[in-house]
Amino acid sequence: MIDPRILRDDPDRVRAAQAKRGLAADSVDRALVADSSRRRAIADFEARRAEQKQRGKDVARAEGEEKQALLAEVKELASEVKRLEAAQAAAEEEWRAALMDIPNIAADEAPAGGEENFVVLETVGTPPAFDFEPRDHVELGRMLGAIDIERGAKVSGSRFYFLTGVGARLHRALVNLAMDMAGDNGFTEVVPPSLVKPRAMEGTGFLGQAADDVYRIEGQDLYLVGTSEVPMAAYHSEEILDVSSLPRRYAAFSPCFRKEAGSHGKDTRGIFRVHWFDKVEMFVYTTLEESYAEHQRLLGWEKEFMDRLELAYRVIDVAAGDLGLSAQRKFDIEAWIASQGRYRELTSASNCTDFQTRRLDTRGRDADGATGPIATLNGTLCSTNRPIIALLETHQQADGSVRVPEALRPYLGGLDVLKPVTR
Repeated sequence: MIDPRILRDDPDRVRAAQAKRGLAADSVDRALVADSSRRRAIADFEARRAEQKQRGKDVARAEGEEKQALLAEVKELASEVKRLEAAQAAAEEEWRAALMDIPNIAADEAPAGGEENFVVLETVGTPPAFDFEPRDHVELGRMLGAIDIERGAKVSGSRFYFLTGVGARLHRALVNLAMDMAGDNGFTEVVPPSLVKPRAMEGTGFLGQAADDVYRIEGQDLYLVGTSEVPMAAYHSEEILDVSSLPRRYAAFSPCFRKEAGSHGKDTRGIFRVHWFDKVEMFVYTTLEESYAEHQRLLGWEKEFMDRLELAYRVIDVAAGDLGLSAQRKFDIEAWIASQGRYRELTSASNCTDFQTRRLDTRGRDADGATGPIATLNGTLCSTNRPIIALLETHQQADGSVRVPEALRPYLGGLDVLKPVTR
């Protein structure tokens, strides 16, 4: 959640941030009213409780009829204090719920507007030019014996698939390359759980605007994660971390599950938009002050991964209206997808500042013993479905074979070309 002091001291800043995202200011006004009600309820409760305590002392000193009268008054006060305590709890809950509805305050640098209002920060490489009719990844995957969409649909339904043969090997190679890269840059390797409690999902902001995209396990109060950002943000929940131990960098590998609500009719061919994929996610805990430089470092590592795959790509500054609830600023890397003739998102890197740590009660303790908020950041180093698409379509050759980028060859037993198979 946002810092309540910003809401209280500078509500116009929060209203402006809402407008930048294309949202109304209603939630800001509601939170301000709830905050005022909460503080009034706290004052009423504490005043009556103090009076109750004083009357209790008076009873101890009184005698006879005076004592009986005071006892009756204390009893009445006890009932009033109990009512006011319940009212305070309700006001606290209403205030927290109102505060939780407000997204992170978008960075001044983030473009205003919606999905189409991004700003291109950099373009790297040149999209491939073919002297033959290029194939898309579905046809290439079939020729290579790498992707089986038909049996995926037969077994699990639409937007599912099998990776087979060299496709499965390519999946493993991408993950291993990403994990080795992360390890070389000081990340601790993690395999997190893919099922989490509601607190983890709520704390990361995925039960807000993204709730329709989340799979819930009925009867168990558990959720399948759409990204390992969720368990990793909750990893240090309700903990106080020594600031001297920061940054703490984790590279988490997990399956990811998404309903893709609202995507009916979009990217229906192939494995671009699917219900399941695997992903290596970089997740960092650091100080607020250092989070902005760390954000650039995450982007740098993602660019390095794209360079190793020898892909043409561009980096975009995502517009405020297209940010997730938790993100203050987000950079996407979009690779060139030949069959679509356009750049499509492969990775993203987000600075969530102290938004998630406030919701999950994660703090830092400095050398003087003072505690305060810290920041979280996340960045996709490698998902497994979309890089496979970009690799196959970018490095394809006229006979349907696919050249293997040099960085991937050691992970594929030295293979330099993926060749079509005869079925």
